[in-house]
Amino acid sequence: MIAKTVCELFAGVGGFRLGLTGSSDDWNFVWANQWEPSRKIQHAYNCYVENFGESTNHVNEDITNIIKDTIPAHNLLVGGFPCQDYSVARTGAKGIEGKKGVLWWQIRDIIIAKNSPFILLENVDRLLKSPANQRGRDFGVILTCLNDLGYSVEWRVINAAEYGFPQRRRRVFIFAFKNDTNYHKRLNNINNFKNILHDLGFFQEQFPIVEAFPSEKIELEHKLTYKDIADVSDTFKMEFRNAGIMLNGVIYTEETKPIPHEEYIISKILERNVDERYYIDNNEENLDKWKKLKGPKKINRVSKEGHKYTFSEGGMAFPDSLDRPGRTMLTSEGSINRSSHVVSDLDTGRLRIITPIEAEKLNCFPPNWTKTEMTERFRYFCMGNALVVGLIEKMGLTLNNIFQTEG
Repeated sequence: MIAKTVCELFAGVGGFRLGLTGSSDDWNFVWANQWEPSRKIQHAYNCYVENFGESTNHVNEDITNIIKDTIPAHNLLVGGFPCQDYSVARTGAKGIEGKKGVLWWQIRDIIIAKNSPFILLENVDRLLKSPANQRGRDFGVILTCLNDLGYSVEWRVINAAEYGFPQRRRRVFIFAFKNDTNYHKRLNNINNFKNILHDLGFFQEQFPIVEAFPSEKIELEHKLTYKDIADVSDTFKMEFRNAGIMLNGVIYTEETKPIPHEEYIISKILERNVDERYYIDNNEENLDKWKKLKGPKKINRVSKEGHKYTFSEGGMAFPDSLDRPGRTMLTSEGSINRSSHVVSDLDTGRLRIITPIEAEKLNCFPPNWTKTEMTERFRYFCMGNALVVGLIEKMGLTLNNIFQTEG
């Protein structure tokens, strides 16, 4: 078995670490980086350190300033990175260059420097479809980079609520593995992509799927052919489905649906004896504002170019149903905002927002994980940025088995 050493990028308040160590206590996090460029006080990093301890390998520095060779060797690279424009360009003598500020290129540089055999990344599911005018290009660029570096890849869009967790949070998870690993050799002996996804793939053990949706063109196989990454950026277009694999440069993608799980409804995570400050029905003006935000609307607007159009959006449940998992949390959670959860309190029946502890529970963090020096507003913000820890714990169980077979 190879050492279970981990490098954690864009660590936030430690969701990947919490999940992996929940699957086994022998995961060794040798380096972690967290940096919030817009904040003078680094609340998320401070929360990470308070929960996991001080270490010279817990780094609060802009990843673009890190000399990649100084990062300790590791066998698993993890991180939830921003969804940005991944376009690249030819730059004369400089060769090919990614768009400035896009953090994918920092991940690629670390992969080049450290050559980790396994990678697990998380992103919003729109990554598979962006940009709108060249669907699939951004994910195609990522796959091309990994292919050039000797990796194969499996991805899956996972809605946490569909696998028994309390939040309807849909994210794409990307698992990459070097083509010289035993894991790759095992998959390489299977001559059918569908069999990999449905039987032996990385996600299938913990996140089982049924057969693909009955519709036209649900399966697609594509061989990556390109001159360079800039060529992919210029020309690549593909309709990526919610599951797929790239093995030895051949892409297969398929629309799948999960085997049904019992729902974990939001009422199970609600607290009792909640403080008065979380209630929203303490005055009529406040309540009317919430009703307006949550209700349907059609608003006439004029664009910067002078074009008239109608902005419309449908109504939302108000309050949120207690008999369903929570909706996707955003960084604006807890504020007077259309996306914030509003629930009927279990004790009083009055309307209120969810508490910071309830926000943590929606992501499967322990209660008061973020109760550090940060403000309550920023506790909600951190949870809006976080992932569902329970998903990573389940992926950790599969990784434990994979690492057992690597020597």
